[in-house]
Amino acid sequence: MVQLAETDLFDIAIIGGGVNGTGIARDAAGRGWRVFLCEKDDLGAGTSSASTKLIHGGLRYLEYHEFRLVREALREREVLWRIAPHIVWPLRFVLPFHRNMRPAWLLRLGLLIYDNIGGRKKLPPTRTVSLRKDPVGQSLKPEFKRGFEYSDCWVEDSRLVVLNALAAAELGAVVATRTECVSASREGGAWAMTLRDAETGRVRTIRARTLVNAAGPWVSEVAGRVIRGNSRAPVRLVQGSHIVVPRLTRHDGCYIFQNADKRIFFVIPYETDYTLIGTTDLDYRGDPALVRASEDEINYLCRSASEYLEKPVTRDMVVWTYSGVRPLHDEGEGSAQAATRDYVLTLDAEEGRPALMSIFGGKITTFRKLAEAVLKQMAPHLPSPAGRPAGWTGREPLPGGDFPMTGFDAEVERLRRAYAFLPQPLARRLVRAYGTRAQVLLGNARALADLGRDHGAGLTDAELRYLIEYEWARTAEDVVWRRSKLGIRLRPAEILQIDATMSMLRCGAPAQQHAV
Repeated sequence: MVQLAETDLFDIAIIGGGVNGTGIARDAAGRGWRVFLCEKDDLGAGTSSASTKLIHGGLRYLEYHEFRLVREALREREVLWRIAPHIVWPLRFVLPFHRNMRPAWLLRLGLLIYDNIGGRKKLPPTRTVSLRKDPVGQSLKPEFKRGFEYSDCWVEDSRLVVLNALAAAELGAVVATRTECVSASREGGAWAMTLRDAETGRVRTIRARTLVNAAGPWVSEVAGRVIRGNSRAPVRLVQGSHIVVPRLTRHDGCYIFQNADKRIFFVIPYETDYTLIGTTDLDYRGDPALVRASEDEINYLCRSASEYLEKPVTRDMVVWTYSGVRPLHDEGEGSAQAATRDYVLTLDAEEGRPALMSIFGGKITTFRKLAEAVLKQMAPHLPSPAGRPAGWTGREPLPGGDFPMTGFDAEVERLRRAYAFLPQPLARRLVRAYGTRAQVLLGNARALADLGRDHGAGLTDAELRYLIEYEWARTAEDVVWRRSKLGIRLRPAEILQIDATMSMLRCGAPAQQHAV
């Protein structure tokens, strides 16, 4: 646990180390407030690492008249691409016209709105494509003759969380992972928070002028059990599951497909050799930490994709699944897919009492705007900010993102010139993960052997050491399923070896003879 004095008084304390919590921490620390963030597990261990990895407006939300949400999200696409060009990049999506689904005029109208309400500048516009002639139609059944292609962006979601936390820490925030807030109460004009280290059981107390409940799927539990005297929050838990199969297409295009149940789902090239298919929308009851893709969901996604793809997707092709729980604001909508994805903020700030902000819902795309909205409401209950002005997070790059938004390939070549021994695929992966900070990881290495043991898929001791020192990684799971997706390429025995190596590195022992 981070060493804290019980007399410490923070301006803002945040419960929850997902994208919303870390985004608020970065913004608040940059404005000069003293920030504390605790996360009971690893950063992004819940919903924020289980998204479809898209920075998008949400085309289907137009049908539910969520125009404010769609506009804000569309405007954020190029903002996030600009501040994090290593982990955000453009994609082109094809929506095939299905004569038994939404009519073509409605699709055109939706895409016309999508193209024009979001301040698009760098992303290419919508176009109509002949699926018989264009390479993106090669993987589809022959009955799909026409489609509509439009732009959105991809994001490495877990890395977005970690980079926000890293930026916050570099601006002075205290980020305490594996640290659970077991109680929080208003005492003496401030919040008194009791914290327990999940690994050692050690207990500490801190105080904060204001408190933000950004616990994601656990927002209701934190409101009712941790924050004394608060009733349970109006949250609706919705499960979304994904499957990963071997690569289904020979092109880099992505698909958005319609289902007979009015849902849409995506089919996206993933980690070079795979295809990601998702997501589902089901009401969830239970511990969000235990959510898993059900057989019904897996079969639903296989069946739905097979409706469009020339090569059927079968259960035996599935190499990995993941599932997350979205904490949506409960407005009593009939179906899970109709529940709003917009964020809802509730401020409890009676005169003379320290303020409490609770966060419901939200999309990974709009985390930065959510943070700005939170701090706008919290500002009257905080000291005058002495740092950057509101809006600064959309101008300054996230760690490693200080190169042009269209300059990824040039950054890869720059790294290879500095480290000529790097194979091109490894250089690309390192830039995708760390951007310009790949050179911090590589240090003074002059040969691959200087990076220490290769644990598989190019994951070396040097990278593990970097992740432990800079990115709060504690276990192999933190590394191979969140800070990367290398777990999909590694054998169970290799992952166990990574755990053993990380234990040695954390204790300061040399991992092997050639460790940096």
